Amino acid sequence: MSGVMGISVSALSAAQVGLQTTGHNIANTNTPGYTRQEVELVNRKPQFSGVGFVGQGVNVETVKRVYSQFLNNQVLSEQTQASMLNTYHAQIEQIDNVIADPSAGISPAIQDFFSSVNNVSSTPESQPARQAMLNTAGALTSRIQSLGQRFIDVNTTVQSQIGNSVSLVNSYSKQIAELNKNIVLLQASSRQPPNDVLDQRDQLVAQLNKEIKTTVVQQSDGAYNVFIGNGQSLVVGGTPYTLGIAQSPVDPSKQDIVYNNLGGTKTTLQQSSLQGGNLGGFLTFRDTTLANAQNSLGRVAMGLAGVINQQHTLGQDLNGDFGGDFFVQPLPTVYANTHNKGDGVVTATVKSPGDYTELTGGDYLLRFDGGKRYTLVRLSDNKETIYPDGLPDKSVEGLTLTTTEGAMPGDTYMIRPTVNGARDIGVAVKDPAKIAAATPVRSNTSLSNQGSGKIAAVTVNSPFDPHTPDPEHPMTDVDLRSPATIKFTSATTFDLIDGKSGIRKSFNHAYVPGEDISFNGWKTQITGEPVKGDTFTVGPNLNATADSSNALLMANLQTKNTLGAPEGGEPTMTFQGAYAQWVSDVGNKTRELQVTSKAQTDMAEQTVATQQAFSGVNLDEEAANLMRYQRSYQAAGKALQIANSMFDTILEIGK
Repeated sequence: MSGVMGISVSALSAAQVGLQTTGHNIANTNTPGYTRQEVELVNRKPQFSGVGFVGQGVNVETVKRVYSQFLNNQVLSEQTQASMLNTYHAQIEQIDNVIADPSAGISPAIQDFFSSVNNVSSTPESQPARQAMLNTAGALTSRIQSLGQRFIDVNTTVQSQIGNSVSLVNSYSKQIAELNKNIVLLQASSRQPPNDVLDQRDQLVAQLNKEIKTTVVQQSDGAYNVFIGNGQSLVVGGTPYTLGIAQSPVDPSKQDIVYNNLGGTKTTLQQSSLQGGNLGGFLTFRDTTLANAQNSLGRVAMGLAGVINQQHTLGQDLNGDFGGDFFVQPLPTVYANTHNKGDGVVTATVKSPGDYTELTGGDYLLRFDGGKRYTLVRLSDNKETIYPDGLPDKSVEGLTLTTTEGAMPGDTYMIRPTVNGARDIGVAVKDPAKIAAATPVRSNTSLSNQGSGKIAAVTVNSPFDPHTPDPEHPMTDVDLRSPATIKFTSATTFDLIDGKSGIRKSFNHAYVPGEDISFNGWKTQITGEPVKGDTFTVGPNLNATADSSNALLMANLQTKNTLGAPEGGEPTMTFQGAYAQWVSDVGNKTRELQVTSKAQTDMAEQTVATQQAFSGVNLDEEAANLMRYQRSYQAAGKALQIANSMFDTILEIGK
């Protein structure tokens, strides 16, 4: 059809499509993920006449989305980061709320315990004071265990949420793949973009992106390829791939996210690569903050038990026996990788109080490289320490590692020294009389001394174990409580004499006032000005009920730096100081996430607003379009009416 009538009909058709498109935009103003559509018109090819080229009307080329790939990618990037930070912040708040609560934290319980130890040091013979010490110790270990169990419960909840997130990811991948098929078919058959279906797919990608960070690549046929992590395919055209959950081969206390290959095999993904979205937030929280929380609490528990136990075993109870462990001592945990080919067994121990001070609260990965070579990786900073000739005899950051034969090259072992410290601590002493408040030996000054020398209270040398003498200081014919005499041979020299045999064990020691004098596993100091012939004796403590010197030493451990020693250095923190530092670190991280998550959410909202300003429906604009297309339709109708009148006039000529 050509001429005025054909032109008018084309204009009517274009105006009608414009009205339909505008109405569709208005109807979907509040539809999530909807992109504004607009009509794209092109003029028809003009017809040549004697007066020149005469236009033939208009064609509707297509109805297209007002869409910006750049803005869409920006929205995806900001939203996945906002989702991760919001999820991470929500999880870490649980930890912060628990440990910062005075009624739930362990700092008051530590204070109560050491107060009761002080009471025993004041009245060592008091059964109520001793019982109170056991009660506060029980309350302390219960508080630690309760807090540790809280972290285990949080871990269980997070694992469940990770599973839910993985299920959502799989659901979205299948839906996107199905829409990919439909889009390819619709575009191939019509050669026009199926706008509403494209919006549905973009909305699914946005929801997927809130669960896990994605990268989208569009194929030439219009299908999306979606990638996650380090480039793993989640959707390729019409083929969806899925994720799964499996027990970690490295750490059986954790579950890893695995990639389900099409052949039925599974590949464990690098968990740290799954960044962004809710899933990234859960994984980051679980593998950093929550793991550190369990390790830090366990470190305090193990250090407290180890240091108190050491001092307690150097004391003497009301029955005259050496003290045993006061607390049940938690032990380091070692997991052999389930994929190991060999059967070698690695154990980790903490041998002495000095080793407890060096515990970092971190985890390690030990790898057997073959021969005698081992590599120890500190996971907090991935620092590697290589041992070419086998594991060292000395402790490494508080740990002594041993292994049996049978390891194969490539075998690995996860070492978590303090993770179960809070779970496994307990009170070993049940009988108040078993509290070793006294020191096994005591000092005396001879009444016949002529000088002004004074001997201090005796303390048992550390790390001497009164039950198993230190091989570097053998005590063959004497023991810790064997009597000994310090006899001055002049004002500046003295001999050490075995009280049982009367044999001089060492002689001509130079006397320095206040300097340690060590013998038989104990030490003391003499001050003043002794003279030749003066004697001082050290022997078994036969009056344990009135002696509280060892309880006083245990009480002093509250304010003594016993944790946080750099390797080869001195301790820098008390028990409560280590706990307070950890609480502070968690609090600072929580506040940091609170600020950054809010800022990221605001940024995401601003990016969405920018995108909507470009692609969203503006009702004012659509109202103007309605009037414009209405006027166009009316004008086209009037032109058609005129054309019809002209046609009628021509028909009248023939009558």
